Amino acid sequence: MIEDFLYLFKDFRVSDAIDILVVAFIFYHTMKFIREAHATRIVLGFVGLFLAGALAGQFHLITFHWLLSNLWPILILSFVVIFQPDLRRVLNRITFGNFLRNVFDGDAVLIKEISQAAKDLAKNRLGALIVIERSDSLQMVIETGTKIDSEVSSEMLVTLFLHHAPMHDGAAIIRNGRITAAGCILPLSQNPNLEKKYGTRHRAAIGITEDTDALAIVVSEESRTISFSMSGKITQHINADVLEEMLTLYGTRVG
Repeated sequence: MIEDFLYLFKDFRVSDAIDILVVAFIFYHTMKFIREAHATRIVLGFVGLFLAGALAGQFHLITFHWLLSNLWPILILSFVVIFQPDLRRVLNRITFGNFLRNVFDGDAVLIKEISQAAKDLAKNRLGALIVIERSDSLQMVIETGTKIDSEVSSEMLVTLFLHHAPMHDGAAIIRNGRITAAGCILPLSQNPNLEKKYGTRHRAAIGITEDTDALAIVVSEESRTISFSMSGKITQHINADVLEEMLTLYGTRVG
């Protein structure tokens, strides 16, 4: 059995492995772009037109085939124009330098910055709500706030939640290792069994983690404590070290 399995790979080369990884990388980011840009229907429309063109050629529908063939350049150009901001964001995100940094650094620096921010926010009695996107897109939530696109640093996160900051009441969203938006409005938990002690920030943290696989961090300005929410459950009264351990355990870039 083992010999048969090894026989299948007797001609397998390093270049074949690289080829597979490159295709998988491109396919992964293409599918993620389609999901984040809400372009699923448009892509399905392209697929439908492609199949229609193939059938037109198969059944010798000359005029219809000619029309579809000449529409493709216009459709592709329209797609690029409509989704130009999203395409630019994706291209910036997947540069070779960023790819190598993610491979070798992992999430360690990101997690330390978030944990330090939570510690500083609690120390200074600053309420905060930080949400980390994983597999499920938070694009609809991001659109309710102000776009930022900033590197994650403890200083930047603390600044966003200063009392005089215009976006301190909403949530800061972290996507792919960057602060994507702030001042975002989250859905509140509809769980009737939640204790009444939970305030708006805690209910919002629970609500977003009920609807998605995101991770949420809440800092209470009244009690100066840190809470961590995942899968609709919340763990209260943790310190920055425990938060760092939990973020390391559950990961911040599953998607």
